[in-house]
Amino acid sequence: MIASLLPRADYPTLEQGVYLNQAALGLIGRPAVEAMRSFLDDVARHGNRFMSDVDEVAYFDSLREQAAQLLRSAVERTAIVGGASEILAQLPYLLEPERGSVVLAVRTDFPALTRPWLRLAIDGGCELRFVDDTPTRDLTDGLIDALDGRTSVLAVSQVQYATGTTVDIPRLRRATCDVGASLIVDASHAAGAVAVDTAAWHAEVIVSSGYKWLGGHGGIALAAVAESLFAGVPPLPGWMGAPEPFDFDATSLLVAPDARRFTQSTMSYISMAGLTVALRQLLALGTPRIEAHARKLAVLLVDELTVLGWQPFRPIDDPAAAPHIISIAHPTHSGEAAAAALRDRNIVCGTRGGRVRISLAAYNDESDVRLLLEALASLG
Repeated sequence: MIASLLPRADYPTLEQGVYLNQAALGLIGRPAVEAMRSFLDDVARHGNRFMSDVDEVAYFDSLREQAAQLLRSAVERTAIVGGASEILAQLPYLLEPERGSVVLAVRTDFPALTRPWLRLAIDGGCELRFVDDTPTRDLTDGLIDALDGRTSVLAVSQVQYATGTTVDIPRLRRATCDVGASLIVDASHAAGAVAVDTAAWHAEVIVSSGYKWLGGHGGIALAAVAESLFAGVPPLPGWMGAPEPFDFDATSLLVAPDARRFTQSTMSYISMAGLTVALRQLLALGTPRIEAHARKLAVLLVDELTVLGWQPFRPIDDPAAAPHIISIAHPTHSGEAAAAALRDRNIVCGTRGGRVRISLAAYNDESDVRLLLEALASLG
């Protein structure tokens, strides 16, 4: 029996059925929820009675330290922002690629990563080229083959949200360095489930939403930013990004000397309270243990899925197959119809790209996989 890594009692949803959709709106554990409630009741509802201006600035420190550990980043390079899109949208103007140069991305990647570059392309600021994620070819190879002397930026998710395809970031970094291109990595569908290594990857920016496998709520995100991007002022500077935010100098554009410059304004401090606790739990478990747990469940799942006629986007033993996102299709069953039928049986999965997407988390156990397999078998 493959047991869960986290107490299932901390997730009341699991008492009502099977949840295999952490890749979308993930479940939030009891410790994080209690921290959020405590902040709301003990601090937030009382205005500035229990949180002074100094306290508010310092409130970021604990989360920044936890985030730096998770992302394997220096604290000074770690930014707390209101959402992944908040910083991704600034990158075309922060990186300032040569006009007309090529920005490379994956055609089916998450739109938050590509839309800022699509906007830049409208005015001729860049040429956007797409690589396809196909089950018959390694996506990392495809991206590297598409790089050339005109490429200025490669923007890619570490794990593709729809297929679970994993890209080899160290290989991409070496290849982008060879052509002088910047590397942007969206780790929103990886952080908390598999390793994210800022120190080893040397990407210009690594960003992750604060929910999904990180176990937090919306309204908060993390980023690890290269020191080379500290030279200029952020394209969308906010008042909280000043060296001393509560000095309130409306006549100057001073910015903090480190990644704090990318924090724009007051944000969801309730979400910050929950995420800080959730990260502490993840760090205590350790990413290798979490990844190994997902792989055990994935192997069990895929081995028996094939007997039922369901095929994963990539074989589970493919080095490019993520252990925590399994995208499956059937020759005669519609993915949307199958997901709806599963929901009728209180089994929640996602659908992306017309396929059923199963995402595994530390609270899942073997019983969840067995119930999913039984339900899929009942579809015929």
